[in-house]
Amino acid sequence: MSETPRTYDVIVIGAGPVGENVADRTRAAGLSTVIVERELLGGECSFWACEPSKALLRPVVARADARRVPGLGQAVTGPLDVEAVLAHRDEMAAHWKDEDQVDWLDSVSVDLVRGHGRLNGPRKVTVHTPEGDVISLTARHAVVLSTGTTAALPDLPGVDTAHVWTSREATSAQRVPTRLVVVGGGVVAVEMATAWRGLGSQVTLLVREGELLQRMEPFAAEFVAKGLREAGVEIRFGVQVSELSRDRDGEVRIALADGGELVAEEILFAVGRAPRTADVGLETVDLAPGTWLTVDDTFRVTAVPGGWLYAVGDVNRRALLTHQGKYQARIAGAAIGARAKGEPVDDARWGAHVATADSSAVPQVVFTDPEVASVGLTTRDADRLGLRIDVVDYDISQVAGAQQYLAGYRGMARMLVDPDRGTVVGATFVGPGVAELLHAATIAIAGEVPVARLWHAVPAFPTISEVWLRLLETYRG
Repeated sequence: MSETPRTYDVIVIGAGPVGENVADRTRAAGLSTVIVERELLGGECSFWACEPSKALLRPVVARADARRVPGLGQAVTGPLDVEAVLAHRDEMAAHWKDEDQVDWLDSVSVDLVRGHGRLNGPRKVTVHTPEGDVISLTARHAVVLSTGTTAALPDLPGVDTAHVWTSREATSAQRVPTRLVVVGGGVVAVEMATAWRGLGSQVTLLVREGELLQRMEPFAAEFVAKGLREAGVEIRFGVQVSELSRDRDGEVRIALADGGELVAEEILFAVGRAPRTADVGLETVDLAPGTWLTVDDTFRVTAVPGGWLYAVGDVNRRALLTHQGKYQARIAGAAIGARAKGEPVDDARWGAHVATADSSAVPQVVFTDPEVASVGLTTRDADRLGLRIDVVDYDISQVAGAQQYLAGYRGMARMLVDPDRGTVVGATFVGPGVAELLHAATIAIAGEVPVARLWHAVPAFPTISEVWLRLLETYRG
């Protein structure tokens, strides 16, 4: 085992899309940069989350939409071609190989060290490689932790021995389970229930709380629950798992807290995420292993003196979404570059290198049937913050574009307006095809566009986006 010292301007631990974007920005700023990765370059999003999950969901939702198009529904019969769906999923996940990502790193002149990287004091990282070597890295300017999160599992008897599914197994499985139990009520739970039910699995969804998607508007949860039930998913609210085991036949036996029992081929726990910080050397810089990392708006870890340690993406818990992590990465990379050159982080050419959009204008889509698209505040957020808002609702099915889109279209739009400033502060859309409405809402909120100006943003007819006009008309009364 050999030990090799190397020095760079910037060291990035974690080569998911967040780490890659940080490295791209610091390298563009002229700083020598190395990425350390112990798994696949591209991270969770490319191989076990965004890409494969949407590949599973797209044919399920497209078939559901097609069945509601006049003249087309009768042509869409029978089950999905599961083999073709899984093959496309495998292609979208690059067959769990990262050669293309390595080529990209080479193209932007970012070095790669494969192995387990750990902090070893200020500005120092030690990497243990798969070959048994030890590489000692030193950073002149910054170390960036972009290690993301992992699926959280409950402390239940049998969890460690029953070979349960997490989001990784749910998106990479090579066959359809005959019976699948999904534990959870959040985005991963409802999306995977949608996907595997559409692929032919008998799905039971166990939700400890009394509703789905608790961070979104209640009406959105109601639409999603109805869609799942119509697809054949059994939803049980107020239910908790107390114990589980896998028998000799390979089936999972699930004991419930109310005394009931379920038997399934697989069980998926989708009950939250935990930071990947348990074994990255936090203790060497006086931080607690396994904790979320608190950062400022340029993503420097606030508890570490000297301003050299950054935490970007899910690991800082500000907004656990890939697109928000990449946004943070662009901010952090630019800030690191500016500071290394002695420049201010509020460079007027690009706007301030400080983050705002990961708190006030966070867009998210739930790719179920129907879709949910949300950005900014919800009514629950406003109540919690004690904010005065005007709530404007409109039935999307009344829009001509929706009637053209599908027969029997069902959906709803909600716009939240700050009456004092006259700006939109939140928007939620539910219905087929509403994901494409979301960026307009994000621009309106992030840009603080006055409602009076939105009147002059004319939607094309007949499109679903005409719901914006109807919302404004409803608000005006």
